[in-house]
Amino acid sequence: MTFSETGTTSDELTVVHVLRHGEVHNPQGVLYGRLPGYHLSDLGREMAERIAEHLADADITHLVSSPLERAQETAAPAAKLLGLPVTIDDRLIEAGNFFEGKTFGVGDGALYKPSVWVHLRNPLRPSWGEPYKEIATRMLAAVASARDAARGHEALCVSHQLPIWTARSAATDRRLWHDPRKRQCALASLTSFAYRGDELVSVSYEQPAQDLVPVRVGKKFVAGA
Repeated sequence: MTFSETGTTSDELTVVHVLRHGEVHNPQGVLYGRLPGYHLSDLGREMAERIAEHLADADITHLVSSPLERAQETAAPAAKLLGLPVTIDDRLIEAGNFFEGKTFGVGDGALYKPSVWVHLRNPLRPSWGEPYKEIATRMLAAVASARDAARGHEALCVSHQLPIWTARSAATDRRLWHDPRKRQCALASLTSFAYRGDELVSVSYEQPAQDLVPVRVGKKFVAGA
């Protein structure tokens, strides 16, 4: 699938919004990945409510989520407001990662151990987890399925930062390897794929909960943009 500035105007427009989940309660700072038991924080639930309000008037006819708790909890307010069931799609799950369940504290985190350095040998694949190409393939397939289920309307998919950014990069012909600090995929943000028929005509991004996203102030994080 490739990005195009123009589409087949005779075909109906379908928009698939891909939502990153809200903030997670994670006081230990673990890279939780696909681990079960990680739920939204109070702020994360507020983000989910904000997204539901933002999408209240959208023409969403299909709602799908990653199987992980934080994604389903983010989808729940929108499902309630829109009166839609939440379908689970395993293809929207977080990327697999060798460092799942580990911390990255300075001097005492996982990267301090020489035994794990072999997993850092190839950042282009990457060697520490699920290959970018595989992430892009499954994510774009999930987006295409949502498009097909919502023909002529809109769909909402709830997923995770790395899969969403990888899908966006692949769809817009960007390289898949990247600096994680430069991803444009904040908590509770929407990356939207617009199609004319089966042809992707635009990709857009917005942050309806931007004022709630924690930002670093000194050594602390506070809500606010």
